[in-house]
Amino acid sequence: MSNLKSQVKRTVDIARGAGYSVQQVRNLERDGVLPPAARTATGHRIYGDIHQHSALAYRALAAGAGPIEAKRILRAFHHGPIPEALALLDAAHARLHTERVELGHAKQAAALISLEPIDDVRGSDSMSIAELADALGIRTSTLRHWDAEGLVIPERDETHQGARYYPPSQVRDARIVHQLRKAGYRIAHLRAVMPELRSAHRSEDLHAALAARDAGLTARATALLDAAAELRIVISLGTKNDSTQEDSPFGPPRQRGLGR
Repeated sequence: MSNLKSQVKRTVDIARGAGYSVQQVRNLERDGVLPPAARTATGHRIYGDIHQHSALAYRALAAGAGPIEAKRILRAFHHGPIPEALALLDAAHARLHTERVELGHAKQAAALISLEPIDDVRGSDSMSIAELADALGIRTSTLRHWDAEGLVIPERDETHQGARYYPPSQVRDARIVHQLRKAGYRIAHLRAVMPELRSAHRSEDLHAALAARDAGLTARATALLDAAAELRIVISLGTKNDSTQEDSPFGPPRQRGLGR
């Protein structure tokens, strides 16, 4: 088993091991991502294995949950009770799960609708709220509700007292929403999937976008898995260092959070 002396690392060692620059390592320590380093009599930083694994955990967390949340989680592991830190990590996993569920809804929606190109339509193809409601076989109040929910937002004709009218792109959105509502989609689900469906003019574009999003979620989930492995080591090293800090030849670090 390695002792504290065998763990001694320089700033450049941490930088190389985690793929950061020396200045980035100093910034991570300043931001609380790394626990405070001990110092030699001449003021040089002394890092250890816990700093190396903290830097690796941050890199993975930043990829999985974003840099802001990654810093928050690492600071919690170093300075707060471990259960509270683990709760933050759980929340990051929960948010990713929610995104995956929403992606599943979008995939199902893509399979239910047929997307048509709208590039060649004319402005004269716009419809009034009454015309669109009649074409879809729904009430005008339903279209107003979709407008209020941000699903199908019409233009306003200021020459006719702000009356709603629907350009071809909004007619297309209304048709998609109508199909998905008939298929049982709730308004909350539609709010989540409509940005994906609205941005694609062709079915293949939509499926490509959804596949790219799926790959992104997989990469982020894998990063969180890597982060969890590093954080497990950080917890173990923090507890060990707390119990042996009196034997350190460099003196105890300025702050401690792990193991308390």
